[in-house]
Amino acid sequence: MTQIGEQTATLRVVGPKPEAEPFTLSWAALSDVGKKRAVNEDSVVANPPIFAVADGMGGHAAGDVASAAVVNRLGAVHGLSFTTGDIIDEALSLALADIDVVGDANALGTGTTVTGVALTLVEDEPVWAVFNIGDSRVYQMLDGSLARLTVDHSVVQELVDAGLITAEQAETHPDSNIITRAVGFHEKPAPDYTLLEVTPGQRLLVCSDGLTKELTDHGIAHYLGRAGSAAEAANNLVVAALTNGGRDNVTVLVIDVAAD
Repeated sequence: MTQIGEQTATLRVVGPKPEAEPFTLSWAALSDVGKKRAVNEDSVVANPPIFAVADGMGGHAAGDVASAAVVNRLGAVHGLSFTTGDIIDEALSLALADIDVVGDANALGTGTTVTGVALTLVEDEPVWAVFNIGDSRVYQMLDGSLARLTVDHSVVQELVDAGLITAEQAETHPDSNIITRAVGFHEKPAPDYTLLEVTPGQRLLVCSDGLTKELTDHGIAHYLGRAGSAAEAANNLVVAALTNGGRDNVTVLVIDVAAD
Protein backbone atom coordinates (compact mmCIF):
# COMPACT_ATOMS: atom_id res chain seq x y z
CA MET A 1 0.00 0.00 0.00
CA THR A 2 1.35 3.40 -1.00
CA GLN A 3 0.15 6.71 0.40
CA ILE A 4 1.16 10.03 -1.17
CA GLY A 5 0.48 13.27 0.67
CA GLU A 6 -0.71 13.98 4.18
CA GLN A 7 -3.12 11.53 5.83
CA THR A 8 -5.02 14.45 7.36
CA ALA A 9 -4.58 18.10 6.43
CA THR A 10 -6.28 21.42 5.75
CA LEU A 11 -5.68 23.77 2.81
CA ARG A 12 -6.99 27.24 1.95
CA VAL A 13 -7.71 27.60 -1.77
CA VAL A 14 -7.92 30.91 -3.61
CA GLY A 15 -9.10 31.14 -7.21
CA PRO A 16 -7.52 33.42 -9.83
CA LYS A 17 -10.36 35.96 -9.82
CA PRO A 18 -9.78 38.74 -7.25
CA GLU A 19 -13.46 38.78 -6.34
CA ALA A 20 -13.68 35.00 -5.88
CA GLU A 21 -14.51 33.68 -2.42
CA PRO A 22 -11.71 31.49 -1.02
CA PHE A 23 -12.61 28.11 0.50
CA THR A 24 -10.95 25.57 2.77
CA LEU A 25 -10.41 21.87 2.14
CA SER A 26 -10.00 19.41 5.00
CA TRP A 27 -9.31 15.78 4.26
CA ALA A 28 -8.49 12.40 5.77
CA ALA A 29 -7.22 9.24 4.07
CA LEU A 30 -7.33 5.80 5.65
CA SER A 31 -6.61 2.30 4.37
CA ASP A 32 -6.78 -1.20 5.86
CA VAL A 33 -5.72 -4.56 4.47
CA GLY A 34 -9.02 -6.09 5.62
CA LYS A 35 -9.64 -9.46 7.22
CA LYS A 36 -9.16 -11.79 4.25
CA ARG A 37 -6.22 -10.46 2.22
CA ALA A 38 -2.51 -10.87 3.01
CA VAL A 39 -1.41 -7.78 1.04
CA ASN A 40 -2.96 -4.33 0.71
CA GLU A 41 -3.01 -3.58 -3.03
CA ASP A 42 -4.84 -0.25 -2.62
CA SER A 43 -3.01 3.09 -2.79
CA VAL A 44 -4.10 6.67 -2.14
CA VAL A 45 -2.92 10.16 -3.06
CA ALA A 46 -4.06 13.28 -1.23
CA ASN A 47 -1.73 15.83 -2.73
CA PRO A 48 -3.60 18.92 -3.94
CA PRO A 49 -4.82 19.54 -6.54
CA ILE A 50 -5.41 15.77 -6.94
CA PHE A 51 -7.12 13.34 -4.56
CA ALA A 52 -7.46 9.73 -5.72
CA VAL A 53 -7.68 6.07 -4.75
CA ALA A 54 -6.28 3.19 -6.80
CA ASP A 55 -7.14 -0.50 -6.32
CA GLY A 56 -4.51 -2.77 -7.83
CA MET A 57 -5.05 -6.19 -9.35
CA GLY A 58 -2.72 -8.93 -10.48
CA GLY A 59 -1.99 -10.80 -7.30
CA HIS A 60 0.74 -10.63 -4.66
CA ALA A 61 3.03 -7.63 -5.17
CA ALA A 62 1.90 -6.87 -8.72
CA GLY A 63 -1.33 -5.10 -7.82
CA ASP A 64 0.40 -3.05 -5.17
CA VAL A 65 3.01 -1.93 -7.71
CA ALA A 66 0.30 -0.98 -10.22
CA SER A 67 -1.70 1.14 -7.78
CA ALA A 68 1.52 2.71 -6.46
CA ALA A 69 2.56 3.68 -9.98
CA VAL A 70 -0.69 5.58 -10.50
CA VAL A 71 -0.65 7.50 -7.21
CA ASN A 72 3.04 8.32 -7.60
CA ARG A 73 2.47 9.82 -11.05
CA LEU A 74 -0.64 11.70 -9.93
CA GLY A 75 1.17 12.88 -6.80
CA ALA A 76 3.94 14.34 -8.93
CA VAL A 77 1.46 16.96 -10.13
CA HIS A 78 1.73 18.50 -6.64
CA GLY A 79 2.71 22.18 -6.55
CA LEU A 80 -0.07 23.45 -8.80
CA SER A 81 -3.18 25.08 -7.37
CA PHE A 82 -5.30 23.66 -10.19
CA THR A 83 -4.82 21.01 -12.87
CA THR A 84 -6.43 19.84 -16.12
CA GLY A 85 -7.70 16.67 -17.69
CA ASP A 86 -4.72 16.70 -20.06
CA ILE A 87 -2.30 16.71 -17.13
CA ILE A 88 -4.15 13.85 -15.45
CA ASP A 89 -4.19 11.89 -18.73
CA GLU A 90 -0.43 12.38 -19.12
CA ALA A 91 0.19 11.20 -15.56
CA LEU A 92 -1.89 8.07 -16.19
CA SER A 93 -0.03 7.38 -19.44
CA LEU A 94 3.28 7.56 -17.58
CA ALA A 95 1.85 5.23 -14.93
CA LEU A 96 0.82 2.78 -17.66
CA ALA A 97 4.41 2.57 -18.87
CA ASP A 98 5.55 1.89 -15.30
CA ILE A 99 2.88 -0.77 -14.81
CA ASP A 100 3.50 -2.60 -18.07
CA VAL A 101 7.12 -3.25 -17.08
CA VAL A 102 5.82 -5.21 -14.10
CA GLY A 103 2.85 -6.64 -15.96
CA ASP A 104 5.02 -8.21 -18.62
CA ALA A 105 6.71 -10.28 -15.90
CA ASN A 106 3.37 -11.47 -14.50
CA ALA A 107 1.53 -14.26 -16.32
CA LEU A 108 -1.87 -12.67 -15.73
CA GLY A 109 -0.70 -9.10 -16.33
CA THR A 110 -1.41 -6.37 -13.84
CA GLY A 111 -3.46 -3.23 -13.62
CA THR A 112 -5.36 -0.95 -11.32
CA THR A 113 -8.50 1.08 -10.98
CA VAL A 114 -8.19 4.78 -10.25
CA THR A 115 -10.85 7.24 -9.21
CA GLY A 116 -10.72 10.68 -7.69
CA VAL A 117 -11.32 14.39 -7.81
CA ALA A 118 -9.04 17.22 -8.85
CA LEU A 119 -9.30 20.98 -8.59
CA THR A 120 -9.51 22.56 -12.02
CA LEU A 121 -10.69 25.84 -13.53
CA VAL A 122 -13.60 26.60 -15.83
CA GLU A 123 -13.62 30.25 -16.95
CA ASP A 124 -11.30 30.96 -14.00
CA GLU A 125 -13.80 29.48 -11.52
CA PRO A 126 -12.62 26.58 -9.32
CA VAL A 127 -14.54 23.35 -9.91
CA TRP A 128 -13.96 19.68 -9.24
CA ALA A 129 -13.00 17.37 -12.08
CA VAL A 130 -14.29 13.92 -11.12
CA PHE A 131 -12.46 11.12 -12.92
CA ASN A 132 -12.77 7.34 -12.94
CA ILE A 133 -11.39 4.15 -14.44
CA GLY A 134 -12.73 0.88 -12.99
CA ASP A 135 -15.06 0.24 -10.06
CA SER A 136 -13.70 2.42 -7.30
CA ARG A 137 -16.13 5.28 -6.64
CA VAL A 138 -16.66 8.95 -5.80
CA TYR A 139 -19.67 10.08 -3.76
CA GLN A 140 -20.92 13.50 -2.71
CA MET A 141 -22.78 14.21 0.53
CA LEU A 142 -24.51 17.59 0.40
CA ASP A 143 -27.47 18.92 2.40
CA GLY A 144 -28.06 15.47 3.86
CA SER A 145 -28.30 13.76 0.46
CA LEU A 146 -25.83 11.21 -0.95
CA ALA A 147 -25.10 11.04 -4.70
CA ARG A 148 -22.80 8.63 -6.51
CA LEU A 149 -20.73 10.66 -8.98
CA THR A 150 -19.02 7.87 -10.91
CA VAL A 151 -20.27 4.94 -12.96
CA ASP A 152 -18.51 1.60 -12.48
CA HIS A 153 -16.67 0.10 -15.43
CA SER A 154 -17.72 -3.45 -14.65
CA VAL A 155 -19.61 -6.41 -16.05
CA VAL A 156 -22.41 -6.03 -13.53
CA GLN A 157 -22.82 -2.32 -14.29
CA GLU A 158 -23.26 -3.21 -17.96
CA LEU A 159 -25.94 -5.73 -16.95
CA VAL A 160 -27.68 -3.05 -14.87
CA ASP A 161 -27.48 -0.56 -17.74
CA ALA A 162 -29.00 -3.16 -20.08
CA GLY A 163 -31.88 -3.74 -17.65
CA LEU A 164 -30.92 -7.40 -17.12
CA ILE A 165 -30.38 -7.11 -13.37
CA THR A 166 -31.23 -4.52 -10.72
CA ALA A 167 -28.72 -2.38 -8.83
CA GLU A 168 -29.53 -4.44 -5.73
CA GLN A 169 -28.81 -7.71 -7.55
CA ALA A 170 -25.52 -6.27 -8.81
CA GLU A 171 -24.22 -6.00 -5.24
CA THR A 172 -24.23 -9.81 -4.82
CA HIS A 173 -23.71 -10.90 -8.44
CA PRO A 174 -20.96 -13.57 -8.89
CA ASP A 175 -19.22 -11.39 -11.52
CA SER A 176 -19.17 -8.29 -9.32
CA ASN A 177 -15.35 -8.28 -9.22
CA ILE A 178 -14.86 -8.25 -13.01
CA ILE A 179 -14.04 -4.79 -14.34
CA THR A 180 -14.08 -3.70 -17.96
CA ARG A 181 -11.61 -0.80 -17.82
CA ALA A 182 -8.31 -0.38 -15.95
CA VAL A 183 -4.91 1.30 -16.05
CA GLY A 184 -2.61 -1.43 -17.31
CA PHE A 185 -2.58 -4.36 -19.72
CA HIS A 186 -1.02 -2.14 -22.45
CA GLU A 187 -4.34 -0.33 -22.94
CA LYS A 188 -4.36 3.48 -23.16
CA PRO A 189 -5.98 4.83 -19.97
CA ALA A 190 -9.45 6.21 -20.72
CA PRO A 191 -10.96 7.91 -17.68
CA ASP A 192 -14.48 9.26 -17.58
CA TYR A 193 -14.63 12.93 -16.55
CA THR A 194 -17.44 15.01 -15.09
CA LEU A 195 -17.39 18.50 -13.58
CA LEU A 196 -18.79 19.29 -10.15
CA GLU A 197 -19.30 22.66 -8.49
CA VAL A 198 -17.16 23.40 -5.44
CA THR A 199 -19.73 24.06 -2.72
CA PRO A 200 -19.21 24.94 0.96
CA GLY A 201 -20.74 22.20 3.09
CA GLN A 202 -19.86 19.57 0.52
CA ARG A 203 -18.35 16.28 1.70
CA LEU A 204 -16.72 14.05 -0.93
CA LEU A 205 -15.84 10.38 -0.53
CA VAL A 206 -13.33 8.60 -2.77
CA CYS A 207 -13.16 4.86 -2.04
CA SER A 208 -12.10 1.45 -3.27
CA ASP A 209 -14.65 -1.34 -3.69
CA GLY A 210 -13.52 -2.82 -0.39
CA LEU A 211 -15.89 -0.27 1.14
CA THR A 212 -18.79 -0.66 -1.29
CA LYS A 213 -18.68 -4.47 -1.03
CA GLU A 214 -19.49 -4.13 2.67
CA LEU A 215 -21.72 -1.04 2.84
CA THR A 216 -24.74 -0.08 0.77
CA ASP A 217 -25.18 3.51 -0.35
CA HIS A 218 -27.62 3.90 2.55
CA GLY A 219 -24.92 2.77 4.98
CA ILE A 220 -22.35 5.09 3.43
CA ALA A 221 -24.77 8.01 3.76
CA HIS A 222 -25.31 7.14 7.42
CA TYR A 223 -21.61 7.27 8.31
CA LEU A 224 -20.82 10.30 6.16
CA GLY A 225 -23.75 12.22 7.56
CA ARG A 226 -23.21 11.60 11.27
CA ALA A 227 -19.45 12.33 11.50
CA GLY A 228 -18.30 15.79 12.52
CA SER A 229 -14.92 15.74 10.77
CA ALA A 230 -13.37 14.14 7.70
CA ALA A 231 -11.09 12.06 9.96
CA GLU A 232 -14.04 10.78 12.00
CA ALA A 233 -15.98 9.92 8.85
CA ALA A 234 -13.03 8.04 7.32
CA ASN A 235 -12.44 6.06 10.50
CA ASN A 236 -16.11 5.18 10.93
CA LEU A 237 -16.41 3.97 7.34
CA VAL A 238 -13.36 1.72 7.57
CA VAL A 239 -14.45 0.28 10.93
CA ALA A 240 -17.91 -0.44 9.51
CA ALA A 241 -16.45 -2.18 6.45
CA LEU A 242 -14.27 -4.37 8.66
CA THR A 243 -17.17 -5.14 11.01
CA ASN A 244 -19.31 -6.18 8.05
CA GLY A 245 -16.71 -8.70 6.84
CA GLY A 246 -13.66 -6.87 5.54
CA ARG A 247 -13.37 -9.23 2.58
CA ASP A 248 -11.10 -6.91 0.60
CA ASN A 249 -8.65 -4.09 1.15
CA VAL A 250 -10.62 -0.98 2.07
CA THR A 251 -9.44 2.57 1.37
CA VAL A 252 -11.35 5.79 1.91
CA LEU A 253 -10.52 9.44 1.33
CA VAL A 254 -12.96 12.00 2.75
CA ILE A 255 -12.75 15.65 1.69
CA ASP A 256 -14.74 18.46 3.30
CA VAL A 257 -15.28 21.88 1.69
CA ALA A 258 -15.89 24.87 3.95
CA ALA A 259 -16.33 28.58 3.38
CA ASP A 260 -13.20 30.49 4.33
